[in-house]
Amino acid sequence: MRLKDDLNPMLLLLFHLMVWIYTIITFLPSYLLSWISGPDEGFYGSMEERAKRAKARSVLGRPEGPYRAVNATKRLVTSLHPRADTLDKMFEYAARRFPDRDCLGTREVISEEDERQSNGKVFKKVVLGEYRWLSYEETDTAVTQLGSGLAALGQRPNSNIAIFCETRAEWIITAQACFKYNFPLITLYSTLGGPAIAHALNETEVTHIITSRELLETRLKAILFEVPRLQHIIVVENTSWSGYPRGISVHNMAAVQKLGASWENARERKQPLPSDIAVIMYTSGSTGIPKGVMISHSNIIAGITGMAERIPNLCEEDTYIGYLPLAHVLELSAELVCVSHGCRIGYSSPQTLADQSTKIKKGSKGDTSVLQPTLMAAVPEIMDRIYKNVMTKVEEMSCVQRTLFILAYNYKLEQLAKGYSTPLCDRLVFGKVRSLLGGRTRVLLSGGAPLSAATQRFMNVCFCCPVGQGYGLTETCGAGTISELWDYSTGRVGGPLVCCEIKLKDWAEGGYRSTDKPHPRGEILIGGPNVTMGYYKNEAKNHEDFFVDENGQRWFYTGDIGEFQEDGCLKIIDRKKDLVKLQAGEYVSLGKVEAMLKNCPLIDNICAYANSDETYVISFVVPNQKQLLALADQYGICGSCEELCNSKAMEELVLKVITEAALTAQLERFEIPRKIRLSPEAWTPEMGLVTDAFKLKRKELKTHYQDDIERMYGGK
Repeated sequence: MRLKDDLNPMLLLLFHLMVWIYTIITFLPSYLLSWISGPDEGFYGSMEERAKRAKARSVLGRPEGPYRAVNATKRLVTSLHPRADTLDKMFEYAARRFPDRDCLGTREVISEEDERQSNGKVFKKVVLGEYRWLSYEETDTAVTQLGSGLAALGQRPNSNIAIFCETRAEWIITAQACFKYNFPLITLYSTLGGPAIAHALNETEVTHIITSRELLETRLKAILFEVPRLQHIIVVENTSWSGYPRGISVHNMAAVQKLGASWENARERKQPLPSDIAVIMYTSGSTGIPKGVMISHSNIIAGITGMAERIPNLCEEDTYIGYLPLAHVLELSAELVCVSHGCRIGYSSPQTLADQSTKIKKGSKGDTSVLQPTLMAAVPEIMDRIYKNVMTKVEEMSCVQRTLFILAYNYKLEQLAKGYSTPLCDRLVFGKVRSLLGGRTRVLLSGGAPLSAATQRFMNVCFCCPVGQGYGLTETCGAGTISELWDYSTGRVGGPLVCCEIKLKDWAEGGYRSTDKPHPRGEILIGGPNVTMGYYKNEAKNHEDFFVDENGQRWFYTGDIGEFQEDGCLKIIDRKKDLVKLQAGEYVSLGKVEAMLKNCPLIDNICAYANSDETYVISFVVPNQKQLLALADQYGICGSCEELCNSKAMEELVLKVITEAALTAQLERFEIPRKIRLSPEAWTPEMGLVTDAFKLKRKELKTHYQDDIERMYGGK
């Protein structure tokens, strides 16, 4: 994606003259360096060569596969370190190797205050200090004491224990304690509603749960009478508690650790086996009631082994920023990868991530500015927001500034395509944008949903680092594919990781077959040691979604449709559950429509909907408020954002913009939404309309907008 360059000819000439002089000056040194370092090691040109190499191949030579990474065609890789075949051994290995290095960091809160906005709403703002760090040795001690303390409170090996907490250092300390003492850990999203929490706790029969003060008061307290087996609540903060039902004891984590340090049986523990359950991870419930996915120690070890192989030069000098939900497999896996290599992890939240984040007081620094991470994971929703915010600011620049930005952007795109770097542009033009994430980010990992080509290109160019787009599911420990970091192509998710293999299964109803030309297509099946043990207490679903082949290897039916390209990279092209057949027989991929239209600056979020009894698609749209107000002003329509969203005239104007964007994106006529409903409120996990990874909850959205669906389809 190039930015439009209808530019001043003199500025254009001046810019190209500077680039030409710079290229001449730097060409000879860079050429000599690449020649000295050899054809396989030199940077200039080598990135392009490496990007063109085969990433995977079909081990049987058949179009349906199975496909394996070229460096794992003979044997899949199952572990990172010799003899570290369980998660407790892996952490002990890291603690022995990096005892004095920083492990887990948390910023101290200097002050909190309420700030009233112009619309009358009150937001809590914070001023945060520096990060305070626990070393690997100190973290190991905290882990041992907590595990021992939980055992002293009656927690038994192979008995389930739950964590219902925000992403923070205490979460990972709890997880490591459970891994060490062989307590299967039940993970719950902090945004789950009361019925979903009660369902998971009752299904897993937990007696102990670790939580935070806020979640205890706002979510857990209301359902305690619905969870009769619960006996102990461990709260991560230090404070006093009273007023809870009889039979339930509430403890501070520090007190439990103190108990563990003095307990006479502290040294006695039952070590886990690789086949033991490490985690029962409850999904976010995008398709209904959350399911508990049983994940063994060996599953996670295999998954993070595959992920780590795709991050070059990962070492103890790296800093990772943790802010995504640790109850999501992407974040948990990323942090375990970092811990296994001695990296340090600084904790954050979406509300304090950047200087401009909602909870950061104006004039103080967000977490990325203070931590300056080198590694970061993000879901596409967050990257899309960054992209749209920066591009809005570009539109507000002066003519000269905007011209220079566009020239530099397009020039860098061309250089990246050739495998070259652009240090001058990076320093002079993109330095300020890069500083939004701290200025030192060298790898961005994207997962959880497809990343649009426009956003990926933007992140590559403006943040001066590669974006590793991955594909995986909770049922595969988040592991499936990750694109190689020197592969700057878009729309693909890379080749299979070294821990797994992938094959395609024909889906005749959707018209996808492995014999399709030019690329084999079909439902994606992932097999390998990272494929999990199945769903907890759900044998019917296990038989439907998992199978074991003649060699004893487990496989998972993903429900996603993919195609393998010539170099062995996978491209996700559809999803079985997102495909709707219209009344006239046309198939519409709702996910495809949404992905194409989310690039429109006017759209912050969109859910396409189609009924098989109807002839057209409709959509629910969360508009970008700034763009919506500008559009209304252009046509002389007044009102608040809520009033504009309920205006028939604005609906028609927005639909016109969406239709133009759809035609530009080359959607078919039958794929273009014919009617829309504007939503004044952004969809958040707290509303229950999207998951913690910001995936759409289609069933809940349909219920939420049922009256509008009937109106748009002529029922009202």
